[in-house]
Amino acid sequence: MPPLDRPDPRPPGSTSNRRGDPARPGEALIDPATLMRIKSLQIRAKVTVEGFIKGIHRSPYHGFSVEFSEYREYSPGDDPRYLDWRLFARSDRYYVKRFEDETNLRCYLVLDTSRSMSYSSGSYSKSDYARTAAATIAYFLSMQRDAVGLLTFEDKITEYLPARHRPGHLRRIMATLDREPTGRATNLAEPLEQIAATVRKRGLIVLLSDLLAPTETLKTRLGYLRSRGHDVVVLRVLDPAEVQFNFTTPAMYHDVESGRELYIDPDQARAEYLRKFNAHAAEIERACVDLGIEYERVTTDMPLELVLFDLLKARIRRGRRPGRRNAPGRGGAR
Repeated sequence: MPPLDRPDPRPPGSTSNRRGDPARPGEALIDPATLMRIKSLQIRAKVTVEGFIKGIHRSPYHGFSVEFSEYREYSPGDDPRYLDWRLFARSDRYYVKRFEDETNLRCYLVLDTSRSMSYSSGSYSKSDYARTAAATIAYFLSMQRDAVGLLTFEDKITEYLPARHRPGHLRRIMATLDREPTGRATNLAEPLEQIAATVRKRGLIVLLSDLLAPTETLKTRLGYLRSRGHDVVVLRVLDPAEVQFNFTTPAMYHDVESGRELYIDPDQARAEYLRKFNAHAAEIERACVDLGIEYERVTTDMPLELVLFDLLKARIRRGRRPGRRNAPGRGGAR
């Protein structure tokens, strides 16, 4: 199996991808602006997942999705009788076959629907993008027969669906995600504390938020989630304008959190804004690394297939499946 990395978002024949890495052959990915024109959230998710799987099968990563569905990496204590030697010959890695009676992944999608997520410099907001990303992840994990739950929050938890895999549950998740959020002020401290108290069974927690909060607050509350035994993946969702601060005209700007109107000259404010923004971003990433949390920053112009790929890559890097039990007759608890 080749090293896990993002598939190339550029069409075949391009010379480099968006990170400057050497180009790799692969499928052209779906432009988010085009995807957002699809009215149905579930169809958006389905289109993204099907495009992702098709791209995997037609790229150097052929077989990744199949192996991910049917195998998991060997861990000490697994019965060597279940090793797949043909897969070892192809990938030089040890995998064991998954059993139907194993408990699959238990994943909770934790979605920030606060007022700051309503910001948009284009035709759709951070909230639109994050809800579509959550729907895509839920759709894919449901295909994998994993249990998926959903929590949405503003200044407190607003919606809670337990992690399940049963008929009709995915439709409930999609219906909840499809509701337009009211968008109250952000307060990450209380919701994250509530989430740690609510989600008692260990699993994977995927947080989708712009993380516009003090770093110490985030570190304390995310640390609380980790202390409860959860694996945590943070997907920080930002608008490109927030990252680049590419405004040029002095004007009155509306603060979506406080509701205040502020006069700003971008030429004078840019250097200080970028300094503070980048310092805050570096602190968040450092806090996640210190806590053993997978962290990815995504912008709303990034194809959703890459968000899904990052999540799966992070899940494999963890080296284990949270909430998994051994199949009967296999090795002891790990």
